[in-house]
Amino acid sequence: MSTQPSSRRGATPLIMRDRARARRNGGPGPMTQQQATTRRHERGFTLIELVVVISIIGILAAFALPRYIDMQSQSRAAKLNAIYGAVRSASALASAACRVDLSGVSNAPTCTQDGGTVNMDGLAVTMRFGYPTADGAGIVTAAQINPQTDQVRVLAGNPLVIQIQGAVDPGTCQMTYQESPGRGQAPILAPPTTTGC
Repeated sequence: MSTQPSSRRGATPLIMRDRARARRNGGPGPMTQQQATTRRHERGFTLIELVVVISIIGILAAFALPRYIDMQSQSRAAKLNAIYGAVRSASALASAACRVDLSGVSNAPTCTQDGGTVNMDGLAVTMRFGYPTADGAGIVTAAQINPQTDQVRVLAGNPLVIQIQGAVDPGTCQMTYQESPGRGQAPILAPPTTTGC
């Protein structure tokens, strides 16, 4: 038999013969060893493969979960430190604005030695002894703290307490702001407590 390619779609006579035999037998013909191996591997994963993969995922989860929880605690502590810095800066800026009012440089002074308000970014901040008061109209407004969007809890009083929501122990994940006790005295800002964040 000739092995010259025929004009029919470039197939050799041997290939054409195999195709004809497959059509007569109603299928593609006998399966080769390679086809049998390929078909066996197409069935899915073995039980051992699945157990190994699940074990690896479990080990990774055992190491990743504590790190993730620790990262949450660190982020809450960092957030509290950022709020502490914002409160310190806002207090100093409001005090400087009050001193400008007291010096007579301002056209319409609103701050006095014992009280009044200062304008910070278009918001009136209540003052006491030249520093923001320990309430929502005072230091909370000056620092532009929004309890809903910042996810903090502001407990009114003197001292004003700011706690981070979601902390393990909110009582040990907080900072306090106590307004100025008298003329010429700065407000009392203790460093934040972050042990329970």
